Amino acid sequence: MGTGPAPGLCHLRQPLGRQVSNAPRNQPPSSEFVARPVGVCSMMRLPMQASPEGLDAAFIGVPLDIGTSNRPGARFGPRRIREESVLLRTVNPSTGALPFQSLMVADLGDVPVNLYNLQDSCRLIQEAYQKIVAAGCIPLTLGGDHTITYPILQAIAKKHGPVGLLHVDAHTDTADKALGEKLYHGTPFRRCVDEGLLDCKHVVQIGIRGPSMTLDPYRYNRSQGFRVVLAEDCWMKSLVPLMAEVRKQMGGKPLYISFDIDALDPAYAPGTGTPEIAGLTPSQALEIIRGCQGLNVVGCDLVEVSPMYDLSGNTALLAANLLFEMLCVLPKVTTA
Repeated sequence: MGTGPAPGLCHLRQPLGRQVSNAPRNQPPSSEFVARPVGVCSMMRLPMQASPEGLDAAFIGVPLDIGTSNRPGARFGPRRIREESVLLRTVNPSTGALPFQSLMVADLGDVPVNLYNLQDSCRLIQEAYQKIVAAGCIPLTLGGDHTITYPILQAIAKKHGPVGLLHVDAHTDTADKALGEKLYHGTPFRRCVDEGLLDCKHVVQIGIRGPSMTLDPYRYNRSQGFRVVLAEDCWMKSLVPLMAEVRKQMGGKPLYISFDIDALDPAYAPGTGTPEIAGLTPSQALEIIRGCQGLNVVGCDLVEVSPMYDLSGNTALLAANLLFEMLCVLPKVTTA
């Protein structure tokens, strides 16, 4: 995890507007006072912290990509997302969300994964996240390939029991195995079902698309009770009505949000390992995440950013913004 408070001007607290309480909270520095290239490269230039104690929410990197089936590179995703997050600011005028006036937030650094052993990495991730959730801190994860969601949900379910899942992706990630292996980025939610980590009647998958080896590739998912929303059913329309249905379905159930950047069309997010054409748009991604406001969100991740295929940095910039939007819909965040 992190190595303790990092030095630098990036930890100066800026003057606030309306306060929820008088307790001081970490604030990303304004570029009006601190130049963007200055300071330690943390998420939103927040303070680095070694422990989740005292935090309401935290950003954590999981730089793992040895579960990938195609193009690697997602191990560098957390670092690149942090770099692009320098452009983010403290409030969300579109929704009125005031996350840094509502929550104590920090960057907990990266989980020290084992890049030579996927099973051991999953053990390390699960152990790290058990400590985070036990401290009452909601994790917002910077991936990493989608394998990481499995051990994260092991830790989440240990505290909350089987959780609901909003899974935004081009792929269902419910394969059983590949090359004889039952653990890779195409199987995390199959393993979660096997272990009873998900409340399957409260699982929604959005953005699914692409060629398949069978004419009914979603049979398993629907047989488990998942709602599968194909990308074709999202084309050329607002997803606000869909998210109204999702909110009704989820109710007060603990909900985990897992967002694979390849849910978006590669025109917007080329920097990923398994791109699929004809995906979602950034505005639809915002509608999906903002549609979770009011739900009992207990954790989030943004996975599969592979910077080596992201020459402009736009994929990582989009990922950083989506993580900020996830922060803005956490349960304790107040709105203006």
